[in-house]
Amino acid sequence: MEIIEKRIIMDKAAVNRSLTRIAHEIIEKNKGVEDIIIVGIYRRGVSLAERIVKRIKEIEGKDIKMGKLDITLYRDDLTTLGDQPIVRGTEIPFDIVGKKIILVDDVLYTGRTVRAALDAVMDLGRPELIQLAILVDRGHRELPIRADFVGKNIPTSKNEVINVKLEEVEGVDEVILGEAK
Repeated sequence: MEIIEKRIIMDKAAVNRSLTRIAHEIIEKNKGVEDIIIVGIYRRGVSLAERIVKRIKEIEGKDIKMGKLDITLYRDDLTTLGDQPIVRGTEIPFDIVGKKIILVDDVLYTGRTVRAALDAVMDLGRPELIQLAILVDRGHRELPIRADFVGKNIPTSKNEVINVKLEEVEGVDEVILGEAK
């Protein structure tokens, strides 16, 4: 599938503002940062989670635990990923029972990635609650899932795509609206 880039929706400054706002909203909604664990969903969700943790520390002056979640084996489309899907491994080396988990990912689309992440988290224990932080919500849900914290809502058509690029992965921070051809 060929992707034709149409326009930049968010530049570096917009991405940074969104992540700062999300950090403030997480603190406000949870009345502080007690018992919070930020968990990034591989790949770009991990980079976003690291940035949110850094901002929360700048705001609150407290360290927050952070984990990395690999949902590959929980996906409902695993058989379509090829013979050898890349499994990175989950890194959550602490107990999540009774904690407030904030899942972080780059784009919320159908909700299937989040459903897989919920299954993966629940296999590790029973948190007090799970909230979802997303940089971009593009709509078109197939499952009854919504984000608690959203950087930007970008309504799209089914043939459009959202391409998130982050400095840690691609060397640049931007969100691009494209079209699949």
